[in-house]
Amino acid sequence: MAESHEEFKQFNVDLWKFDGHEGALIPLLQSAQDTYGYVPEKAMHYISHVTGIPAAEIYGVVTFYAQFRTRPLGKNIIRVCNGTACHVNGVKMLYDTLQEELGINYEETTDDGLFSLVSVACLGCCSLAPVLTINGEVHGRLNVAKTRKIIREFRTRTKASEQ
Repeated sequence: MAESHEEFKQFNVDLWKFDGHEGALIPLLQSAQDTYGYVPEKAMHYISHVTGIPAAEIYGVVTFYAQFRTRPLGKNIIRVCNGTACHVNGVKMLYDTLQEELGINYEETTDDGLFSLVSVACLGCCSLAPVLTINGEVHGRLNVAKTRKIIREFRTRTKASEQ
């Protein structure tokens, strides 16, 4: 992920504001994630240096809370609806197909960095169940074949845009 000078500057400003009181770790980690899109190891070490909190303890906090990521999100973010309508209409088939196609589980990113798979409570598209979004683009009334086709098209499209 490309870092703009302003984003990096904001992360440092938040660290400079640290006044030594307890409870500042979460906001500092949120600032790092806002800056980088995830909390990289270098940011954990930097926060450790500034706060005096051991890096291992910071890593423990990062991995404990679901809001933090230790890896960047993929170029294509797939959000799978796990609401009631999708559950009743086959979201398990949808997830199994995605897992087979991508080789990842929820909250993971493919090794090539093309896809991240995220579970959401509801996308608000119940009449299209089962449904997912890729980068905000809605795909509904999915079955195995349609899901595979969509993923393969996004893979081809993303690789072509990188060349």
